[in-house]
Amino acid sequence: MKENKYDDNRFFSQYSKMDRSVEGLKGAGEWYILQKMLPDFTGKRVLDLGCGFGWHCIYAIEHGAAHVTGIDISEKMLEEARKRTPFSQVEYKCMAIEDFDYRPDSYDIVISSLAFHYLESFADICRKIHNCLTKGGSFVFSVEHPIFTAYGNQEWYYDSEGNRIHWPVDRYFTEGKRTAVFLGEEISKYHKTLTTYINGLLQTGFEICELVEPQPDEVMLNTIPDMKDELRRPMMLLISARKKVEMQTNEIQAIGK
Repeated sequence: MKENKYDDNRFFSQYSKMDRSVEGLKGAGEWYILQKMLPDFTGKRVLDLGCGFGWHCIYAIEHGAAHVTGIDISEKMLEEARKRTPFSQVEYKCMAIEDFDYRPDSYDIVISSLAFHYLESFADICRKIHNCLTKGGSFVFSVEHPIFTAYGNQEWYYDSEGNRIHWPVDRYFTEGKRTAVFLGEEISKYHKTLTTYINGLLQTGFEICELVEPQPDEVMLNTIPDMKDELRRPMMLLISARKKVEMQTNEIQAIGK
């Protein structure tokens, strides 16, 4: 996660033109599903990891959250977030997700959008989040789907006429660093299997409430060119989990490892 392309002027300019940057949550193709997976924010303390322009932070406050902390490594991102956020209950901090102080029982809800595939270890972040959540606290996040990240370059295979033939999946069980081109820049990401995501939660004291591989909604399918190709492979993985109220001794020991 400590690689930070977003403070590069050219890259940030390109990112700022994306639908999810311009239109906010309604410009994010997965939002119509993710929104339904979020818990009740009323009176809750919320932590947003990789908050970007602050759209989820704003949403949480608008839906009753008492306080929201947004973490992002990019000062340019946070500069935009502060411009867009009219609420004093939102606090933004510029730092890597790995460097945040996850104090015990300090948050009721932790959310994250498309950030954890930049982290090398999912188990490590799960342990930290488990530590900072209150008992029964909610953890909801999105990541790039393992089928999307496995091969690495995140590009279709094309025939000689430029038609999309298929999406390559290779080295699925070889987890680790991958290099993809995003907005004209090489970006480092970390491929993880679905097993790693699920067991990372279960082995650190969470219970899984819901798992969704979202498809584009009908409006996007009918209005955005090439969107129907998104039905040919999953691009994202959404998971809702909850910190267990009671844990067995072996689960407590596993979290400490």
